[in-house]
Amino acid sequence: MFLHLGANYLIPKKEVVLIGDLKSTTYSGISKEFLETAKEEGFIIDCSEGKARTFVLTAETIYLSMISSNTLEKRMKELPGEDGGLEYGE
Repeated sequence: MFLHLGANYLIPKKEVVLIGDLKSTTYSGISKEFLETAKEEGFIIDCSEGKARTFVLTAETIYLSMISSNTLEKRMKELPGEDGGLEYGE
């Protein structure tokens, strides 16, 4: 299954490592430095149309999304698991 990040971006659910709130995460100096380095290295894809609220970490890429982290987490829980069944609270 795929997770919709906004602006016609879809990523495979199984690739998602972490969904984080951009505002609360960037208070930490180490997190801010991590995101700045990722941007410099070309590992960030901005699918937020300049309105980033959330970042989605995969093994290869960090996606910036305009959709709240709470909404993306709910979408993850609603998507069927790899076996076709629901993973969370069937």
